[in-house]
Amino acid sequence: MPRPHIAALLIDLSGTLHVGSTPAPHAVSAIEKLRQSHIPFRFCTNTSKESTDDLKGRLKRMGFEVRGSRDSEEEEVWSSLGAVKRVLASKGLRKPYFILTESAVEECVSAIPSYRQALEDEGLSYDAVVIGLAPERFHYDAMNTAFRTLISRNPEQVPFIATHKAKYIRTPDGQLSLGPGPFVTALEHASGVNAEVLGKPSKEFFETVIGSIQLPDSGRIAVIGDDVEADFGEGAIELGLWRVLVKTGKYRVGDESKPGITPPDEVQDSFASFIDSLLASQLGRRDGAGEGSSHKSHV
Repeated sequence: MPRPHIAALLIDLSGTLHVGSTPAPHAVSAIEKLRQSHIPFRFCTNTSKESTDDLKGRLKRMGFEVRGSRDSEEEEVWSSLGAVKRVLASKGLRKPYFILTESAVEECVSAIPSYRQALEDEGLSYDAVVIGLAPERFHYDAMNTAFRTLISRNPEQVPFIATHKAKYIRTPDGQLSLGPGPFVTALEHASGVNAEVLGKPSKEFFETVIGSIQLPDSGRIAVIGDDVEADFGEGAIELGLWRVLVKTGKYRVGDESKPGITPPDEVQDSFASFIDSLLASQLGRRDGAGEGSSHKSHV
């Protein structure tokens, strides 16, 4: 299927724009070109190993321009941790058990004013389990505490919240490493409680991000990423997003045709090659009726 007119972009970070603290080839200049085109975009990340503010600082040190401030509609970086923070506040939780890094915990508990006091109260049981990518926390004692919390029914079933369920990630050493997904699945299997996934590819996450964008009257929204499941499953399909897989990060040959997945709509060598292709095909017809005139927004 030919690429439709693209009205806005949802851009994955880790594996798509960078690996660790190294930008993907030409990714920084590609973002600059995208800004100059005035096609709206948001960065959408499941990164949960560091707070959103720490992540934004790292992106800036890599050379990426990042605009907006936390909790504003102009914010450009939308993370699964931000989604966790909003849910913790809405549920009125006081003492979640976190399997997260310290940086990530600090962001989440900013939504719980009484958390430090509740944590010191040994008579107060944990009222939720929250898990993300925290390699140093994936040990028996932490997992067992999470398991016991999930089966405690305190007095009702406590929420089980996961930032995402990616099976593996690409780490700075160039190798694939376990993501949080296997650990989430282990807790689900042992406790019989299904996790609520708040990051990609949940429909609610995408809808929240899309709601922050001023969209034109026509065109499709594209999501660009390196994970054919965590970036392009469930909500991305349900919302009719144009799904662009890039062959960087955790991509492995044949991912686009793996059994049991809905193939992406487009495959590109890199984020930069997609932006070059998009701008070459789209800017020339921006002022005319163009192909996009028949494509209405899906939200």
